[in-house]
Amino acid sequence: MEQLRLLGVALGLASLSGINLYLTVFATGLSIQQHWITLAPQYQGLEALAHPAVIALAGALYFIQFFADKTPWVDSLWDSIHTVIRPIGGALLAIRVLGPTSPVFDVLVALGAGSVALVTHGLKAGTRLVANGSPEPFSNIGLSLTEDAGVLGGLALLHYNPAAALGVFATLLAAVLYFAPRIIRALRVKFWLIWKKLNAPASDEAEKPLPVDLPPDHDILFHRLNILGERIQWAVPCVSSKGLPGNLFGYLISTVESPKEIHFVAERGLATYAKTFDITGCKAAREPKFLSENLVLYRADSKLKLVFLLDRTRASLVRRLAESVSRGLAQDSPAKQELAAT
Repeated sequence: MEQLRLLGVALGLASLSGINLYLTVFATGLSIQQHWITLAPQYQGLEALAHPAVIALAGALYFIQFFADKTPWVDSLWDSIHTVIRPIGGALLAIRVLGPTSPVFDVLVALGAGSVALVTHGLKAGTRLVANGSPEPFSNIGLSLTEDAGVLGGLALLHYNPAAALGVFATLLAAVLYFAPRIIRALRVKFWLIWKKLNAPASDEAEKPLPVDLPPDHDILFHRLNILGERIQWAVPCVSSKGLPGNLFGYLISTVESPKEIHFVAERGLATYAKTFDITGCKAAREPKFLSENLVLYRADSKLKLVFLLDRTRASLVRRLAESVSRGLAQDSPAKQELAAT
């Protein structure tokens, strides 16, 4: 049981370090120095955190982070700098908890605790990067305060019930790993949009005719949907968002014969995604965002809303896509056209 408690404290401190290393060290060291907590004999290795120099440095760095964490994009820059610092700090704290051991065991502990800290750091950094898609600062402030409260609550749980803390942290880590593919896809899209925004300003210049070509792999996927052999009116590379599995790089396709349907095909890791949407009765609109140009298809009388992301350089293209979809939706069905002709 005692070994389980030690492991809980070691991995708990590593997890919290991945979120906020400086607050973890500062709060732990200050609590020990002020005798708010009394270290059991097996935790005497943490006594070093109570040294005034350690508390002062951790407090100063936390003071800087307190403001950096609440400023859009500055927080992401700060997180990128700490991609190495936080896992190393978490590994060192775990080694201090376990006390003198063999060099081999120290290496194993450092690797394990460092990996745990890297996972929680990745979750924090990824969440901040997604939040920075909106230029308002309130989400950043809310996330920062929530993270700080979570670190302090985690430290309290470690003090009062290390075994329970181990269970909580293990559950959270398992959840993070389970959602890791989605997190990675979201980060990939955000980095792509940021790269596009930094390297090319938004442009409303007229573009070439709407593209109609598909890469071979996506053409094969579309062939599964296009059983009638309809002609492609346009095929545009984009990223899926609301109303679909999110953050998939693929192609949005419209056909000449069925303008009231759209198709989306994408590769999804080792799997694929291909689906046809009936957009009868929908409205099409261009929605400019901070990092992207969005094509939105929605029905005002229902919850249907499909959003496709393009980079900020494609404003003119998105506008023309919305116009093309609107023209197709305004057309009469073939049956009505035949009736009108008679």
